[in-house]
Amino acid sequence: MTARNDRLAWFNEARFGMMITWGLHSLPGRGEWVMIMENWPVREYARLAKRFKPARFNAGEWADLAVDAGMKYGVMITRHCDGYCLFDSAHSVGDFTSVRQGPGRDFVREYAEAFRSRGLKVGFYYSVADWREPGLFDPKGCPNSARQMVESVHRQVEELMSNYGPIDVLWYDGWYWEWCRHKWPGLPREVAIDFWRSHELNAMVRRLQPGIIINDRSGPPEDFTTPEQKIEAEKDGRAWETCMTIGSSNGWGYIRHDPPRKTTAQLIQHLIEAAYQGGNYLLNVGPKPDGAIRKEEQVRLREMGQWLAVNGEAIYGNGLKPLGYYQTGRSGYRGNTVYQYFYQWPGREAVIPDLAVPVRSARLLGSDKTLTVRTGTNRRTFVSGLPARPPSAHANVVVLECDGAPALIQTAQPCWWEEPG
Repeated sequence: MTARNDRLAWFNEARFGMMITWGLHSLPGRGEWVMIMENWPVREYARLAKRFKPARFNAGEWADLAVDAGMKYGVMITRHCDGYCLFDSAHSVGDFTSVRQGPGRDFVREYAEAFRSRGLKVGFYYSVADWREPGLFDPKGCPNSARQMVESVHRQVEELMSNYGPIDVLWYDGWYWEWCRHKWPGLPREVAIDFWRSHELNAMVRRLQPGIIINDRSGPPEDFTTPEQKIEAEKDGRAWETCMTIGSSNGWGYIRHDPPRKTTAQLIQHLIEAAYQGGNYLLNVGPKPDGAIRKEEQVRLREMGQWLAVNGEAIYGNGLKPLGYYQTGRSGYRGNTVYQYFYQWPGREAVIPDLAVPVRSARLLGSDKTLTVRTGTNRRTFVSGLPARPPSAHANVVVLECDGAPALIQTAQPCWWEEPG
């Protein structure tokens, strides 16, 4: 447990990262599952590589955007389920890589160097599944294909762990297909672990990258859990990370027409929901086929970064725990400090009910103005001196310094019963 905690130390401080879903699948503009969902023949899909010429790809610009957004790490697709590698691999079936077919560039290397040079942690997404292999869908009927696919996975992961310097996160995907049973039956977890030889695979990863952290999507639980498109805290203190899109829930890769877009306020609130419960928020961008990240996504990320420049104290760092759930927002605490997150602004005075310990002082992040704290009837703490209008249109944080470890009084009490203040 100590070794795992040491590996996870930076991760539990970071709280905010960038997922980058991009590759050959970006060309049709209908998402990263276009090959399998539209029944593309393997050879027809492979011809997309000749058209893949991302003239505006600039890993440095991606990294700069992550820094501007206040993100601390990246997770980039190295290979999605279509089998196309964005790195130079000697173990790709059919040499289906960006170095050998298409643009002639190792995008993974460019990404890793750019993110690392800006002080960001480097993560690799890798799908163990390869839709080109019939052994994925019928391993018993196509055993040679299944063996070839699994062997390719082991060798390609070995390449990624050996050829790109220190790697901080290995983010597997593609092992577990139960939700898509109209396409294939899927594999129960224990069967999948044996099929992919996951324990052997991850032991090799840890030999090559002793400090790496690994997600739970190769079968074994490994270091952290990955709820998708929902904020769902793990129990018993296990590390976790929510991955989420800016656009529609199936819009990880580039979708040309994707009107549902979360506002900056919604994204910040999702970040708060993850952080105050001790989790991370991995927010996805889906660059266009030419490699550029859409302006709408850039605007939202930079607005998040501006908010974090003021309110980062209430997001970053280990030890945050949930305290209360209110009409106007949430509250979390670390040590003797309470962070009161306001999604809806209360006006000149805020009321925090049921605090079991006295509050010594209060401050509004981003303001030097002195706030007044008093205890009123029915176990209410009043914080006054706030501005009439919210300083941020997205969310605001009031910090309470308490005389002891914060807790809430849990006894039921009717609203009309008055206790002396």
